[in-house]
Amino acid sequence: MPNCAYTECLDSMYSMRRFGIILGLSTITSILAGLGNPQRTFSAIHIAGTNGKGSIASALATILQIAGYRVGLYTSPHLIRFNERISVNGRPISDEDVVASWEAVKSVHQGDREPTFFEFSTAMAFYEFARRRVDFAVVETGMGGRMDATNVVSPALCIITNISLEHKTYLGDTIAAITGEKAGIIKPGIPVVTGVTQKSAKTVIEKAASANSAPLFMKGRDFRVRRTGKDRFSYLGIDNHWTGMQTSLLGGHQVDNAALTLAACEILMRGQDRLSRDHIQSGLVQNRWPGRLEVVSQSPYVIMDGAHNLMAARRLGRFLQDALAGRRITMVAGILDDKPYESILKDLLAPCERLIITRPKIDRSLPPETLEAAARPLISDIQTIFDVGDAVRHAIATSRPEDAVCIAGSLYVVGEAKAALDESGGTLFQV
Repeated sequence: MPNCAYTECLDSMYSMRRFGIILGLSTITSILAGLGNPQRTFSAIHIAGTNGKGSIASALATILQIAGYRVGLYTSPHLIRFNERISVNGRPISDEDVVASWEAVKSVHQGDREPTFFEFSTAMAFYEFARRRVDFAVVETGMGGRMDATNVVSPALCIITNISLEHKTYLGDTIAAITGEKAGIIKPGIPVVTGVTQKSAKTVIEKAASANSAPLFMKGRDFRVRRTGKDRFSYLGIDNHWTGMQTSLLGGHQVDNAALTLAACEILMRGQDRLSRDHIQSGLVQNRWPGRLEVVSQSPYVIMDGAHNLMAARRLGRFLQDALAGRRITMVAGILDDKPYESILKDLLAPCERLIITRPKIDRSLPPETLEAAARPLISDIQTIFDVGDAVRHAIATSRPEDAVCIAGSLYVVGEAKAALDESGGTLFQV
């Protein structure tokens, strides 16, 4: 097969999105078999849930890398470049590696249907992790769990973060049904860490763990955290009691995410002598997760957060009300058409004085006029600027140094905003 340029590879992969979302394991299993089953060459940590998957995954990858392991990290979506989805030891793979893994997967695909974008990228990730001989791969599910393309790994540990109503067309329209799909990652005898709070969700996970004879560790029952400051906490764990812990990620919910991270580390420590409390403490502080309550300027204060579902929007709204009280806040927002946009807008706009509606380039983005109609009863100062970069530039240019700008509603909006910032070389803030 002739060599494929990086842009041609991506064009080919993005064209797969026309097949939409197809849940099932037969196609990914066939592809991986053709590649020699690369997913069997590393220890996996498999993470499902509604929110917090990426924050926990990146924290665990950082901690394990500090402990001296070679670590792969597979997450989605990317913010600016596809390469971000597949990283090894904290670095996204190179363009050349993208091409090589694409060609490897393309050469072995045999099946009744074309793979979806997510199936193809998952196979690329596992191929690359095997080629790079990672010790651990921290793998985030795309949607659900039971029939998610990532659910072909034999994990050392499973994590289910939390559950809220999402992707109801594919996962079910109740908390219990959605939890059942997420709990599909639970494997026989493999420990499970979870932070679910609803009674129905707990019941489903307990039954799934019991059926698989999988040790289950639940936040609030087997481990817990006690906040001692804005980002500091004590951890009362399964085997340990650690004080003076700190997370670098903003938002009170990140302490809850850190609790799951620490519980996972405790379980890993039982079989990994190289992993210590010092590695864990350093990893939490050094961890970075772009596009989630990410502050990119202090004057004016500019913060980016995908807030791409209702739970995330509520958390962002609370953060803005608490942390930015007294500031004039401008919200720059675009939302995709499969989201409960009216409810999301209510939470995002509650602490804001101005809204700039924008539209990311993805074809699933809502028309600005739809968002404007929903926002009119909530806020009076509304403007539409279709291009995300232009919207961000205008928001910053028309804000005072003491004001705040929040970019939210979709990770695609955040990605385009970050790209505009990178292209400007920081000049967006020289107003």
